[in-house]
Amino acid sequence: MKANIAAGHRLVLAVARLLLTLRHPALVVRFVMKLGHLPNPAAPESYHERVLWRKIFDRNPLFVTLTDKLAAKAHIRSACPGLALPRTLWSGRDAIDIPLDLLAGNVVVKTNHGCAMNIFVANGDPDRGFIIAKARHWLTKRYGRRDGEWAYRPVVPTVFVEERLALAGSSIATDIKVHVCGGVITHAWVEDKVARRSLLLDRDANPLPGRDPDYPREDQAVPVNARLLDFVRQAISMAPVIAGDLDYIRVDFLVTDRCLYAGEIVVYPGAGYGTTTNPAFAGEIERLWRLDRSHYLRQRHSGLAGVYASALNAKCMIDAGRSHQSPAVGER
Repeated sequence: MKANIAAGHRLVLAVARLLLTLRHPALVVRFVMKLGHLPNPAAPESYHERVLWRKIFDRNPLFVTLTDKLAAKAHIRSACPGLALPRTLWSGRDAIDIPLDLLAGNVVVKTNHGCAMNIFVANGDPDRGFIIAKARHWLTKRYGRRDGEWAYRPVVPTVFVEERLALAGSSIATDIKVHVCGGVITHAWVEDKVARRSLLLDRDANPLPGRDPDYPREDQAVPVNARLLDFVRQAISMAPVIAGDLDYIRVDFLVTDRCLYAGEIVVYPGAGYGTTTNPAFAGEIERLWRLDRSHYLRQRHSGLAGVYASALNAKCMIDAGRSHQSPAVGER
């Protein structure tokens, strides 16, 4: 493949790799610690390298909207008005202003600018003082800095209260996560956080082998049933509408006994370090994720940035040609 790229472009990408490695040592070292090999952030090949490249280069303003949990709801409502959304009951800049009656019921207290910032409230437990202290602490944190997840930086930290859904854990699943590249589904990932199980499926909702680090044993596969597959097919049909023409994104859904709800839209899944035992997971994303469709490479650049963008675009053209000659998963 490299022999097909002009010598000048190869030289540019080689120099860019060295400079980027020196300029972003923390991200490179963290990549090596997580995945065990040195990345190429200038001319990425693997799924993990492409997420690293996105962190460094792609400043798509839409990423900020999608990363902001409150703004993402508005985006989903506009793109897919028929999809149910968990109701936002209150939002503000200080948890002390949350109405007392809201915390007496079953709700979720969240912040909009990061992950794993959720307090599940049931019948007034935990108490108001704990919730205020925890939320205030979260609001001071600048999420994503350690892993270079740029899109979190411009989000204005806000605390909000959301209705607590009765998720269908143990009976169906709790989450469906759909990966989309340029409007094409690569695969779906079903998770049951209650029963601690998961399942990988292809774009036609056919179950695939493979486990993930959270649920590594084969006996931790989500049991397949007609209701689950119906929800997966619904999610697969709606995810491209929400994703639009983005080069790559993950669209998440929540599962109740009654229907699907919109979840989150994830720009940097697993901070770019997620792995599975099935190579089709990353392989199909690598086949379909075209960096030349990214916001960065769609922009006009000048100077050294223009030289680099031209070289990377040339590589992308070669890669796209090879990808069209390779059969997709399920066509072999």
